Formats: sequence, structure tokens, C-alpha cells
Amino acid sequence: MKWFVGLGNPGTPYQSTRHNIGFMAVDRFADKHGIKITQSKCKALIGEGNVNGTKVYLIKPMTYMNLSGESIRAFMDFYKASIEDLVVVYDDLDTSYGQIRLRYQGSAGGHNGIKSTIQHLGTQSFYRIRMGINRPAPGYNIADYVLSSFSKEEFKSMPQILDTTCEALEYTLDNPFEKTMAKFNV
Repeated sequence: MKWFVGLGNPGTPYQSTRHNIGFMAVDRFADKHGIKITQSKCKALIGEGNVNGTKVYLIKPMTYMNLSGESIRAFMDFYKASIEDLVVVYDDLDTSYGQIRLRYQGSAGGHNGIKSTIQHLGTQSFYRIRMGINRPAPGYNIADYVLSSFSKEEFKSMPQILDTTCEALEYTLDNPFEKTMAKFNV
């Protein structure tokens, strides 16, 4: 079993914001594999399916970004899910837009969703896919930036970025994360 958690904020006002690219990636994965993310449980929307012979859970915490760890912990405890089978997908200011970076551990780097996840898991060691959203121009408030929508230009390349993220998630189903990192961290 694998469980993929996309970080974001619930609600229409946040739907297409930079902070919700993790939700977008999990939704894209669900669409590609015919998984419906509709079950409300563990303070999250959850979908489950079978991909390439592996049971996969897709989780979108409904706690708002800053409390994402509550939902992740609740899922882990309820399903007796292993931390080794978890991949968290989220936005990253320090990665260029259009790029993804895979890591197996590290600090929150100022990301409140990851800070909450680390706090509730009790470790910094879990697999992550960071999706680049760039940094705002100097003087631009970071909170305002991550809660703003992508530009029209950025939206044009969004399908490719989401597909690459889905390919990385799919690759983790049959390969060790280290091998996935080697393939996708270009």
C-alpha cells in the first residue's frame, strides 16, 4: 500500500492558488487512474484505488495547510499506514516553477504544512515531492504570494508539470524512492 498526500487549502477561493499545487497533483493522479477522492475521513478527503497492482490512497487534508499534520497522523493511525509508504506533495518557493524536487528528509524550510507534518509524525524523515512555484519579487508578502493564482503563462505549462509529478508518484509504486529521486531530480 502507498499513500500520497497532496497539501493545500480546502474551498473554492484557494482552488487554483500556488499553495494548492499539491492538491492539483493528487487530483491529476486520481483522474489518470479513475480514483474518486470523495470519502470524508481523518479530517481529509480520501480516495482509494489500485494502480499497477498496488493499493493507493490519495489524501487531501481538509484542515487548512497549517494543520495538515493532524490529518496525516489521523490517517496513519486509522489505517496503520507505514511512514515508508507515504509521499507528501506540496508547493516549494525555493524550486523553480516547472521543476520538481524529491527528498527523503529535511526541515520544513518555512512551509507550515510540512512543519505541521513533521510535528505530528515526530520525524523529518518522510518522502516528499516539492513542486516549484518560485519566490515572489522582493518586498512581496510571501503569504499573499502563495495564496495568489498562477499567471496565465504558468497555467499553460501546468498540465506538463502535473503529469511529471504523477509519473514520479507512479514510479514510486515499483521502485525505491532513491531510484525515483535519481530519475526525477534533474
